[in-house]
Amino acid sequence: MEHSHPHHHQVANYNRAFAIGILLNVVFVIIEASYGILAGSMALLADAGHNLSDVVSLLLAWGASVLAKKAATEKRTYGFRKATVMAALLSSIMLLIALGGIAWESINRMFNPQPVQGMTVIVVASIGVVINTITALLFFKGQQHDLNIRGAFLHMAADAAVSLGVVIAGIFILFKNWLWIDPLVSLLIVMIILIGTWRLLRESLNYAMDAVPENVDLQKIQQYLLDCDQVDSLHDLHVWPLSTSETALTVHLVVKGSPLDNAFLSQLQHDLHDHFAIEHATIQLESADDASFCLLGSNHDCHH
Repeated sequence: MEHSHPHHHQVANYNRAFAIGILLNVVFVIIEASYGILAGSMALLADAGHNLSDVVSLLLAWGASVLAKKAATEKRTYGFRKATVMAALLSSIMLLIALGGIAWESINRMFNPQPVQGMTVIVVASIGVVINTITALLFFKGQQHDLNIRGAFLHMAADAAVSLGVVIAGIFILFKNWLWIDPLVSLLIVMIILIGTWRLLRESLNYAMDAVPENVDLQKIQQYLLDCDQVDSLHDLHVWPLSTSETALTVHLVVKGSPLDNAFLSQLQHDLHDHFAIEHATIQLESADDASFCLLGSNHDCHH
């Protein structure tokens, strides 16, 4: 028995946000990489490389958000919603690879400092702070409910912080001529971004493996269901992410009296939606007398 709830926590259409963010960042990557080479700044080049990976990540996230809205087919009965999870996972892996390359080059620079034009670094990185902050703000609202959008937001917010760090490095180079500060800032940038990326990787990997989303308390759901007067016991309770913004649940409830109570079923699904953010609940009701006939009733992964 299944019930589709009318008010979904659907993430808004982010086509405009993605288009603006990608355009701004492509232009900035070209500017930053060019001036990074001219100024001899590893921090600028590191930031440009990271920004380039973010452009690819934004493209991935955008493509996934578009795919997620495609209708289900006979082959893919849940549609392409899981594409958002794949995009978040791929995005985090790509970012880790980019960070490894930046760290390697920065360590080499620590032992072989190169002359750097401080003022160029300050001006270009300052532009980066503005562009990345604007782009991050485009995704600020949606990042609370969608891992895919949060990935885009984290990338751009980290970039804003990174660019600010590069500005500070430029100031020290300009006034103190501390050439070692340039690769040091690059390494600090890598460490800061690594923290956010590691969390994104862990969460997206869990989502890909159909783990219970972090914002869902399985024990509370189980307790809520068992506390219902009509429910005698339950088994085969599963909660997993359909996408980065939708959660599904299936459960078998053994109920007292007749299991054919559509009003009770409807109330359960409304409550699961409103209190536990379950968008897609499929509930099987079984009578206490006939519960032993359920093939899944004695499963080892059941919750009684």
